[in-house]
Amino acid sequence: MAIHNDLGRRGEQLAKTHLENTGYEVIDENWCYGKAEVDLIAYKDRTIIFIEVKARTGTGFGEPEDFVDLRKQKLLAKAADEYIYLMNHQGEVRFDIIAILFTSETVYRLNHIEDAFWPKPE
Repeated sequence: MAIHNDLGRRGEQLAKTHLENTGYEVIDENWCYGKAEVDLIAYKDRTIIFIEVKARTGTGFGEPEDFVDLRKQKLLAKAADEYIYLMNHQGEVRFDIIAILFTSETVYRLNHIEDAFWPKPE
């Protein structure tokens, strides 16, 4: 297994734990629709939150959250539309990013960015 896959899985597990410890209910993990994969889908205060998790070991190319580009945002929006339709969700929707920067094997900084973006129409 590639090292970046292990890092991604560790990041997603840390993000899930963070969400659960702060009152979110994680209702889905790694949900796929078409070419999009939503890392975590959570629910809190009658809002469905679609969460992209980005984990990195350095900032040489930017902060982890910088890697959620417009293309990724559009893919997440399409997946979210389908999920909302399937679940017949009538409440609010939000897109968050959880950025995790590892400085060593056991030391990391987690940044939960709420309402990080709203996908623009095509």
